[in-house]
Amino acid sequence: MGSGDTQAQPEHISGQSNKPISRPAHALKWTDVLDELKADGDDGLTSADAAARLEEHGRNELGEGGGVNPGKILLRQVANAMTLILIIAMAVSFAIASYIEGGVVAAVIILNIVIGFMQEYSAEKTMDSLRSLSSPTASAVRDGKSITASTQEIVPGDLVEMRTGDVVPADVRIIEAVNFETDEALLTGESLPVRKDANSVFEDLTGPGDRLNVAYSSSTVTKGRATGIVFATGMHTEIGSIAAALRKKDSKFRSPKQSKDGTVKPHRYVEATVLTVTDAVGHFLGVNVGTPLQKKLARLALLLFFIAIICAIIVLGANNFRNRQEVIIYAVATGLSMIPASLVVVLTITMAAGTKRMVERNVIVRSLRSLEALGGVTDICSDKTGTLTQGKMVAKKAWIPATGTYTIGETSEPFNPTMGNISFSSHEPRLKDVNSEEKETSYEELLSEGDAIKEYLRVASLANLAN
Repeated sequence: MGSGDTQAQPEHISGQSNKPISRPAHALKWTDVLDELKADGDDGLTSADAAARLEEHGRNELGEGGGVNPGKILLRQVANAMTLILIIAMAVSFAIASYIEGGVVAAVIILNIVIGFMQEYSAEKTMDSLRSLSSPTASAVRDGKSITASTQEIVPGDLVEMRTGDVVPADVRIIEAVNFETDEALLTGESLPVRKDANSVFEDLTGPGDRLNVAYSSSTVTKGRATGIVFATGMHTEIGSIAAALRKKDSKFRSPKQSKDGTVKPHRYVEATVLTVTDAVGHFLGVNVGTPLQKKLARLALLLFFIAIICAIIVLGANNFRNRQEVIIYAVATGLSMIPASLVVVLTITMAAGTKRMVERNVIVRSLRSLEALGGVTDICSDKTGTLTQGKMVAKKAWIPATGTYTIGETSEPFNPTMGNISFSSHEPRLKDVNSEEKETSYEELLSEGDAIKEYLRVASLANLAN
């Protein structure tokens, strides 16, 4: 659905169409799905019908926002307790004509905001560019002809054709399949491809991973070919339901507590109002949202701010609260000395350095805060294959009798055959000393030393293709 329709579909039932049909698509025969969607299994929709359905149901997209918003990024850099206190300190310094102190604090604030803003803005631009590139096409049948259409223009009732290597454009009820398998790891976490069967029919409450007559949006075709009828697009797809759940935000208002008999006493409304205001203030200052480090810094900033006020009052009290400029400057300077102005900059620069290290490993960091959150993780409970790993195997060593052992070294692109250093040892793997050094060699040297390695690679390639 378009961005205007990205409000979650709370009433949407898994497996249903954009416009609900009698039963979920996987619980109906494909002929019944065709009838209920008023679709044609041979000639597809007409161009006019497709345009009308596109207008009715919206574009087939997850509504990922309206691009980069510099204003929001800038606001995120300013709206935290430490920065706000530094801004107050700067204003007080300039108010009492302590320009050097105020200038130093202003430089610290600007440096922190600029570093954070540039990092997040750059990451958001990169993500936005990637989104613009990820607009694949789909093969659809319209007016009796097979055409290539933008995935965003696919509508419920479209007849689509899917082949090996294609990305499924929407949730599709399969009507014909030939050795058809899809990779659903993105949706279900299952590392192995799933074989589909067009003629199967399942119960209404069957889980997504067991609906063998449905191909899901964003899954990849790993084998075979199939045709199917689109029954759900955009936020009505299974992947759209996940996106909606991730975007769902809790209410900002506290509900009053009810008594055992279901009534709400007047003081409960006052309590709920106070808690709502407290939550809003805490959210703005950052003391109850964000990563653990952010919360600690926000609380530290507030604590130091109150200590600074107390120190300033003590200095003024020691001087009988005289309003002479030097007394006020001394009191303000004492208070400002309690605030670690450089702490924010040190943390920002440290996280920026961490971001640079991750960029070198092809990781896009959208927010500096995410680095600290990632560093605070102590345990990860996850299915390994297909989630933490790619569900693929790579040969790292090859032993050729009477020749020796070839080893590929560490590389950031394990599936790129042109990357990584090659080392050679004349010993068998079982006889090789773990501590022995292997001689590094180049691809040219490797191929010039004889035909054994060429024949080995040829056989390995043929065996890989045969599989």
